[in-house]
Amino acid sequence: MPTYEYACQKCGHEFEQFQSMRDEPLKKCPKCKKAGLKRLVGGGAGLIFKGTGFYITDYKKKSGGEAQSSDSKPAADPKPAPAAVKSTADSGKK
Repeated sequence: MPTYEYACQKCGHEFEQFQSMRDEPLKKCPKCKKAGLKRLVGGGAGLIFKGTGFYITDYKKKSGGEAQSSDSKPAADPKPAPAAVKSTADSGKK
């Protein structure tokens, strides 16, 4: 259930109210008892993760016999890099 912010237009009293989304907005101020409440637009709460951590390594498969997951590194490129070919050729001339 969300927490809504209210402000009284009559006395200026501001407060938060924890209520269901299905509940009607409050109309009567708890301080001055007059009908002048307005529900404010809130920024909302961010998503909060609690615990030891939520890391990509928490979900990786531990055994080596299983197939690679889609987020793991791709297999090595069968073609050597141009710099590696050049350095191999240079080392043979010395």
